[in-house]
Amino acid sequence: MLVRSRLRVPALLAVVLLLLLPASSAAHGLVIRADLPIPEWLFGFGAAVVVIVTFVLLAVAWRTPRLEEPPTRWLAEPVARAITSRGVEVVAGTLGVLALALVVWAGATGTETPAANLAPTFVYVGVWLGFVPLSIVFGDVFRLFNPWRAIGRGFGALTARLEMPEPLTYPDRLGNWPAAAGLLAFAWLELVASNGDLPTNVATATCIYTALQLVGMSLFGVRQWCDRAEAFGVYFNLLSRMSPWVRDGRRIGIRRPLAGLASLPVGSGTVALLAVIIGSTSFDGFSGGATWQDWTRWLLDLFGGLGLSARYELELAYGVGLVGAVLVVAGFFLLGSALTRRAAGDARSAAEIARLFVHGLVPIGAAYIAAHYVSLLLLQGQALAFLASDPRGDGSNILGTANWGIDYGWISPEAVWYVQVGSVVIGHAAALAVAHDRALVLYREVRRATRSQIGMLVVMVGFTILALWLLSEAAKG
Repeated sequence: MLVRSRLRVPALLAVVLLLLLPASSAAHGLVIRADLPIPEWLFGFGAAVVVIVTFVLLAVAWRTPRLEEPPTRWLAEPVARAITSRGVEVVAGTLGVLALALVVWAGATGTETPAANLAPTFVYVGVWLGFVPLSIVFGDVFRLFNPWRAIGRGFGALTARLEMPEPLTYPDRLGNWPAAAGLLAFAWLELVASNGDLPTNVATATCIYTALQLVGMSLFGVRQWCDRAEAFGVYFNLLSRMSPWVRDGRRIGIRRPLAGLASLPVGSGTVALLAVIIGSTSFDGFSGGATWQDWTRWLLDLFGGLGLSARYELELAYGVGLVGAVLVVAGFFLLGSALTRRAAGDARSAAEIARLFVHGLVPIGAAYIAAHYVSLLLLQGQALAFLASDPRGDGSNILGTANWGIDYGWISPEAVWYVQVGSVVIGHAAALAVAHDRALVLYREVRRATRSQIGMLVVMVGFTILALWLLSEAAKG
């Protein structure tokens, strides 16, 4: 009865808010309209019901922690050692470095038409989106191919016999702030800069980022820097912690999905890192809609007295939108943390509670990415086949695939919509499970742990509403 009464208010709030959602939606990236067999508002209503039912089931059936120290089944030692061998790492790292060089070469010397040059599609689709499902399913695959890690380790091997000074200790106060800043800069290039998709700019940004990583690794060591500060390595490692696969030295095992999130090292800047991931994805969806276009005109009028050119006024408006979206996500999560603190009677600050539960945002980040970019990955990702054959856009046909095209009909709009909604629901249900498991660890009593999560339920329902509304905005744009 206590659980039932506690759930009544957030449940009604969730249903009412979802009933108010605009009844239109589409895939982000490449907008696809779907003629669905049932009204779209029913999808929103169903999503709210699933999230709330998940909360109830967790309260009733998940009464002991299951993710903190899960049992692991290890692969046979010869198999694990073959997969984790030095030879595999060298080959994968070399491929990563060659891909990095290819991006710079194609972007710097090829055509300036983004759709005809390999660099933009490879970076924004092949790497940024392609490694998302790979990380979630197979674990931290990007670590093997990470070109900056490979370059750092290569230099380390060459200079091992030289009397080089020991790397500095990485400051705890720096934490994940460099990674958060790196992802925000990447989002700025993609979403704010008016010419961020020009091949030469992609190549230039790649060179600048590489130089910064070399400086960081030389100061603090390859492992410390790549584990905590290298933006893409940290980002894909976050996603990989949802995978059932785990690596411990030379051992490889399989465990419960999501269990890797419980051991996520949380420090300074980790909450900001997740806020950047979710906020930038949210702004990407929002910026394609009619509401943002109205806001943009208001911002341009506001900035009109600054004496900037039209281009920079527009970039400033989009920059304000991007940063604003990140701050809104961070503020919303901190609000949920404050509600958790109050409901649990926890003496710790809301900021401390946020750090304790921040790993629950990772499935939400993955859900947002999947919902907004699934069509872009499945459709525009096909372009990599013919761009790889003509990377500079100069008429080459190295692999014999330059004449291939994109098949826009191989997946229906309805299927895309189902994937989007399914991603949102599953991601938020997973986030509730992760947060509930952590609450059981912190508060021990099932009743107190459940009561503490009512605030997080509000947050999860809010993020669910936001995700579906952003898809609706993309369709209106």
